[in-house]
Amino acid sequence: MIRKLELDEAAHDVLIEHCRTCSIEFLSTPFDEESVDLLAGKLGLPRLKIPSGEITNGPLLLKIAQTGKPVILSTGMSTLGEIEDALGVLAFAYLGFNIPSIEAFRAAYCCAEGQAILQDKVTLLHCTTEYPAPVEDVNLKVMDTLNSAFGLPIGYSDHTDGIAVPIAAVARGAVTIEKHFTLDKRLPGPDHRASLEPGELTQMVAAIRLVEKAVGCGRKFPSQCEKKNISVARKSLVAACSIKQGEQFTAHNLTTKRPGNGLSPIQYWDLLSRRACRNFDPDELVCL
Repeated sequence: MIRKLELDEAAHDVLIEHCRTCSIEFLSTPFDEESVDLLAGKLGLPRLKIPSGEITNGPLLLKIAQTGKPVILSTGMSTLGEIEDALGVLAFAYLGFNIPSIEAFRAAYCCAEGQAILQDKVTLLHCTTEYPAPVEDVNLKVMDTLNSAFGLPIGYSDHTDGIAVPIAAVARGAVTIEKHFTLDKRLPGPDHRASLEPGELTQMVAAIRLVEKAVGCGRKFPSQCEKKNISVARKSLVAACSIKQGEQFTAHNLTTKRPGNGLSPIQYWDLLSRRACRNFDPDELVCL
């Protein structure tokens, strides 16, 4: 099945040129060392994708990182320990160390230089390796766990039906989204059913761009569009009835009404111990 789907070097050349004309970065995944040489060397790809099935393939990880190319590492089917082991191999090779061993990989991962180069070179993808993946098995909260455990940029590789889950992943902080697409979901092969057709892919990208805008910076403050609504939506302290100069403010002669361009009602209790500085008509904004 895989042989029938294989693309030769000439097909890669055509795809790369087409991507270039569309201002799209071409990306491909090597599953063997010869493919690493082709993609990173002869074809000059700027980065490589490591699939979930190769996360324990130490020799391939070593070969990929020895190219010096940044990588996107998918973590489907893996444990935190397996991810850390893979990152150790990558850090070891990126740092140019020569004698590979489990101990050397762990040392490379734990050292400051190793952590720094992983930050610079590696993006992790949370992934559920099933086609299509059941929504109840997606567990997007793992993205938070990966970020906490490794401190690397976190993305999401999606194999669910539709576009809702990858959009949710972006809202949760995914910096990269992988989504398979096809010209026809009815084509033979394992991936087509869980892929998007072109119109759906367009919808997903448009929705993600909206979510990116909506996520914001995390600081809580009145947004520019809200400011004009503050006085309309909020209330002020006003006279509930006529109040004479020198009269004490009380629960009976004070109330709150719109608009909100006067004293904030949060000051209500402070006013109860004060006296009116002048006469106030009913519904008039009170002041100190």
